[in-house]
Amino acid sequence: MYQQIKSLVLAKYFQYFITCLIVLNGVILGLATYESIMATHGTLITLIDNIIVGIFTIEIILRIYAHRLNFFKDPWSLFDFFVVAISLIPANDGLAILRALRVLRLFRLLTIVPQMRIIIAALLKVIPGIGSISMVVLLFFYVYSIIATNLFADAFPQWFGTLEQTMYTLFQVMTLESWSMGISRPVMEVFPYAWIFFISFILIVTFIMVNLFIGIIVDAIFTIKEEDEKKKQVKEAVPTIESLQKEILEMKLMVKRIEEKI
Repeated sequence: MYQQIKSLVLAKYFQYFITCLIVLNGVILGLATYESIMATHGTLITLIDNIIVGIFTIEIILRIYAHRLNFFKDPWSLFDFFVVAISLIPANDGLAILRALRVLRLFRLLTIVPQMRIIIAALLKVIPGIGSISMVVLLFFYVYSIIATNLFADAFPQWFGTLEQTMYTLFQVMTLESWSMGISRPVMEVFPYAWIFFISFILIVTFIMVNLFIGIIVDAIFTIKEEDEKKKQVKEAVPTIESLQKEILEMKLMVKRIEEKI
């Protein structure tokens, strides 16, 4: 029984089935946001949602039975357990926020689809590097915000009146959303050389720093893929190595028997 359940949990068709249920659950949760649909098909939608939660619960129980303590050592498995556990808590008036947290079930795709797991693993791996770059970006933000507040606050108090307003304005400039016609050109009509400030800010913060973020993440993804490929090659080589060891052992026994006869 144990081996059968473990084989079922590890089977690809079982994973595909759970993946399809997660996608279906996402569609159901989306439909549940429409009052008109809930008014006519609310009972059916709630029934399907409860059935899916029941299947998820059975799946988690089977995985715990199959993997035993190893289940609780795997962060991805713990995440699945947490998401399903939230779904089982009644979302009454006191715990109404749990109704909104049901959408977290969709994140289970991250634990099932290998490509998504690689991306998340890469993001977690580069957190120290991202933290360092974030500190540099924050430093540039702070310096440029002080400069802009001192230069443009009197003429454009709606954008640069306070340090907080300036930082928000520069954040808009960093995203390149209406930065030229909406902010830079009006400022340049009063301060003709303001283009130096905005161009230098965009070059440093947007083009250089943001691309550093992307570069670190891409490098981490390639590193994780290489590590997974090496692990896969080692895993595939294990049966071959065991077979060779067995053949060598048999040859040694044959040699020993021949020597005994001689």
